[in-house]
Amino acid sequence: MADLLSIQTPAKTTTCAPSRPTREQIQTWFDLPLMDLLLQAQTKLREHFPPNSVQVSTLLSIKTGNCPEDCGYCSQSGHHSTELQAEKKIEVAKAIEEAKKAKASGSSRFCMGAAWKHPHDRDMPYVVELIKEVKALGLETCMTLGMLNQSQAERLRDAGLDYYNHNLDTSREYYSNIISTRTFDDRLNTLDHVRNAGLKVCSGGIVGLGEGKQDRIGLLHELATLPLHPESVPINMLVPIEGTPLEEVEKLEVTEWLRTIAVARIIMPKSYIRLSAGRESLSDADQALAFMAGANSLFSGEKLLTTPNTAQGKDQQLFQKLGLHAEKAKPQLTELTVDAMAVA
Repeated sequence: MADLLSIQTPAKTTTCAPSRPTREQIQTWFDLPLMDLLLQAQTKLREHFPPNSVQVSTLLSIKTGNCPEDCGYCSQSGHHSTELQAEKKIEVAKAIEEAKKAKASGSSRFCMGAAWKHPHDRDMPYVVELIKEVKALGLETCMTLGMLNQSQAERLRDAGLDYYNHNLDTSREYYSNIISTRTFDDRLNTLDHVRNAGLKVCSGGIVGLGEGKQDRIGLLHELATLPLHPESVPINMLVPIEGTPLEEVEKLEVTEWLRTIAVARIIMPKSYIRLSAGRESLSDADQALAFMAGANSLFSGEKLLTTPNTAQGKDQQLFQKLGLHAEKAKPQLTELTVDAMAVA
């Protein structure tokens, strides 16, 4: 058995990632034989999390469509001609009903997203009420509302929000190929406001946008060299949507998605690495490899905002097949943020 676990790796590589890895070090992990990489990632996961435990989240769109941003992958952009029907803000009572369903199905975190460039002051009482009502159910809360200023981030914190999601999407170098209405630094500024307010950060990206390997390396390098690692890192795989600029982009090999997950686990060992969009097209075997690669979180439910996703019943069957179990909710009003970059 000892021989099976003894893997020859490049001299610069160990299972203990540096707290601020260079792009060259990240590439070294990307270049490992896939099975070697997956074993290192799974080993790193078990150093910091209980084995076979998966954090389950549900994502609800609380305001759909007519977004002023031009993200090339998104059906909600007002710049694209998709079949999506815009909807006004969902009623609080309806959102709470969905949150109760999510909790009953095993979700520990309820995430709410609005197709806004940023929330307006008039939106904040509505958002605060949603946070408080979902929190009262014993669920962790997460919001994704676009860009925030410092005052808005603090108001969300005071309402009891646990996590704020704001993805970087891709590398700084490739970013302008995907979005023109918001800069890469705009995204980093929002993450700074969120972190300074004492909220937990959820930030990741999308693979399969037509980017190259160096862009996937660049994305992970940006995330791993933030002042603190995001507590949650979603790794999405593009779901091409008709009517968007990326509807005909060539599909990325699943192995590249797996490599991205595994390297994210190694260089951000205390972060939750989440399987997000793109899962519904994968086999159970592909998803099993993703968990082997160090993923320990997923979005469950039939939709991720407006994108199709794996239904909760199928996820429960998958968990039974693989011997996985859902993590229980750990909501909290305030907590001193632990430096996720401090690698044991």
